[in-house]
Amino acid sequence: MSQRTYNQLWADTQSELTQLLAAELPPEPLRPEKDRVVFFQRLAVLYVRYLQVFRDLEIAYDQVVHPQKRVVIRANLDGVMGRLLELKNEMVEKEFSEYHYMDDVLHDLKLTPEDLEIPIPRHFISECSKDVKERKEMVAKIIKTMEIAEGSQLAMDKEMTQEVAVKIIQVAERRRQGQLRAKLNQESKNMNRMYRNKDPQIADPELAAVCIQKVWKGYVQRKRTKIEREQEEILLGMAIDPKYYSTLPSEITAQENEAQTRITQQEHEEDYQKCIVAITNQLRDVEGHDIGQTMKDQIRQWFFECRDATGTFPDYPDDEEGGSALIFAEKSPQQLMEEIAAKEEEEANAKPKGKEEKGKKDKSKINEDEEEAGLKMLPSAFLADLVIGNKMFDDYWKNRDESKNYNQKHEVELIKEEKRKEIEAEIRLQVDEQMRQELAEWKLSVDKEKVGKAKANAKKKKGSKSGKKKKKEKDLTADRTLESLCQELAEQGILKQPENVKMKNFLGDYSYLGTTLRQNDIEPMPSLSDVRQVLSLYAILPLGSQFVHEKAPLIKAILLAGPAGVGKKMLVHAICQETGANLFDLSPLNTIGKYPGKSGVTMMLHVVFKVARLLQPSVIWIGDAEKMFYKKVPKEEKELDPKRLKKDLPKSLKLIKGEDQVLIIGTTNDPLSADIKGLCKMYSKIILIPRPDYGSRIILWKQLIQKHGGKLTPALNLSSLSKISDGYTPGHIVKVIQTVITKRRILQQAKRPLTAVEFVEPLAKIDPVFQEEEEALKSWYAKTPLGKKRIKAATGQDEEEASAKSAKGKDTKKKGK
Repeated sequence: MSQRTYNQLWADTQSELTQLLAAELPPEPLRPEKDRVVFFQRLAVLYVRYLQVFRDLEIAYDQVVHPQKRVVIRANLDGVMGRLLELKNEMVEKEFSEYHYMDDVLHDLKLTPEDLEIPIPRHFISECSKDVKERKEMVAKIIKTMEIAEGSQLAMDKEMTQEVAVKIIQVAERRRQGQLRAKLNQESKNMNRMYRNKDPQIADPELAAVCIQKVWKGYVQRKRTKIEREQEEILLGMAIDPKYYSTLPSEITAQENEAQTRITQQEHEEDYQKCIVAITNQLRDVEGHDIGQTMKDQIRQWFFECRDATGTFPDYPDDEEGGSALIFAEKSPQQLMEEIAAKEEEEANAKPKGKEEKGKKDKSKINEDEEEAGLKMLPSAFLADLVIGNKMFDDYWKNRDESKNYNQKHEVELIKEEKRKEIEAEIRLQVDEQMRQELAEWKLSVDKEKVGKAKANAKKKKGSKSGKKKKKEKDLTADRTLESLCQELAEQGILKQPENVKMKNFLGDYSYLGTTLRQNDIEPMPSLSDVRQVLSLYAILPLGSQFVHEKAPLIKAILLAGPAGVGKKMLVHAICQETGANLFDLSPLNTIGKYPGKSGVTMMLHVVFKVARLLQPSVIWIGDAEKMFYKKVPKEEKELDPKRLKKDLPKSLKLIKGEDQVLIIGTTNDPLSADIKGLCKMYSKIILIPRPDYGSRIILWKQLIQKHGGKLTPALNLSSLSKISDGYTPGHIVKVIQTVITKRRILQQAKRPLTAVEFVEPLAKIDPVFQEEEEALKSWYAKTPLGKKRIKAATGQDEEEASAKSAKGKDTKKKGK
């Protein structure tokens, strides 16, 4: 597509965003909604619409080459991502579930389940800052060096073994060739013997020719019939034309165009940055002196206007109040003096004491109680940013004539306009300092006023604002370099290289029965597609964007619970790959014997969290998370001390702030063996991962068979295979496929296509996840805080409690009166 097309996509998306902002920020606030279902429906519609805006903005940002447009698109993209997370948070709080089913919303908006997929912005990896890239390269180099060092010893040990192996293979090959020659000689002797004995098949050449023709004609006819049947199925839409399996020329062209777009983006961005530096220096040199002189003249004029109006020279506004920028606001000297005086009076009376403060609090509580009951939207940290971004589009780009800017390069006038404001702000600070001194001299010479006391008071004010300083965390490794700490963690096996998997590799289908089951008061198990969407929201978007992580609802720790083989570990590695995050392994089994003693645990956690912050984004993985919170440690694991991090890790977790792109992810196969209170206190989000449903199993069999070199033919009944594999996890399916589809079997496919029967035998040797195990996981999840709320909501207990509380509140009001 051309740049004009992507510009139009951006314009259309901004139009949709304008409508959404109008719906969210109406002239008059919406009345509280009493019906929980209606309120959730409103949230769901907003969520789906914002998601479509997110998808389109991500495409536009990825493909638009104009550097100044990309700045505006990026700001709006971050704002929309943050708003999505806020809406998701509200949906969870109102429906008491991490998973939501919005079939009716999709139907109303004429969308498909694929439109609910969370796109992972490509700039998370491609636009890492230079420092981050250098640090990533340093970590990769350290880990690679460690792997080479470990591998070199193994290579030395194997060298002799390899020589012996080569000799054995050579001997075996000679023996095999000798056996083959002996077999051929024997066959030749048998043929000669048959001919001498006048075997009928050999003796009658005409009969042999007829037999050969018969076999050949049958083979040709069967092949022709097979081709005709395949063509008929393609015609009827029952099969896909094989030519579509290969990469089409149009797809190759599109890939080449995308690659060229990346190069153009980089070139335009470099030119833009160079132009910014040049224009800034030019404006500072050419206009800087005149700007400063004009400011001084205006400030002096203000001095005299204030003296004429009030009889004395004014006090100069502090830098914190805006300095001389306050003077240039559209206010008269008298209004400005009144405003400054009002601010000073406000600061003096800022801390009411005793009963007055208590009385005010009581009044505010009464006002809150008197407000209309019902459900309201929570305050947003992103709507104001979206309004500003939308206004920038309307002011600068909506109606801009770009007929002469065919190459979509930066526009110089916009740079001048932006940088002129920055230079004015720089010069203003210098001018303010000079004019304060000048004002002091005027006061001293004209009003005979001494400024010593004023300065002392100003110092006192500044000192009083600073308040108490918070205690800083003690740095136990202040004398160590980052590289040495990384090397230490790599040597200990704590800092690891994530495996090369993506979120799209976590295969699974949409849950088509979720809404129906909930309407019948049955809580459905989430599909693998639901899991993929939730983790993209909770983990990938905040880790990928610093802006989103700082302002969105903060998620510090996530627990992935589910049977073995459902892909929990794979999801951890996928999150690292999609965001470029470093991986730290603090699993109980991985920390055995490392950093011994209480002081060792303190040091280990200090080093891990320090490096994680410096190399952010970072993921701290805790495999077998239940071991840390065992109800009772098994006898065979007592020596391993799996609970050694139980007390200290939650303390380190509290130190994670909004600016720290660090996420703890725990994985567990057996959460029932852990103390549920400790587990839930540690992990604010608990994601239940189920065994795959029928739709997900079909996708798994189909794509994994093809990935391992298998070919899909009518002989392979995927539907039957998916039905009989009910209860088996993706890990089981991968294991079975690897067993069946060997190199030899791949070569045999042309003559003997794959069939479902071949997968049955290895599948039968594996124990599936039985229904009882899944039900036990559901029962365990029902005991978590969110699970309890869900049960209360389903039985109507929360509404009864809410009405009881409101009635109690009214009674207390009456008693007070």
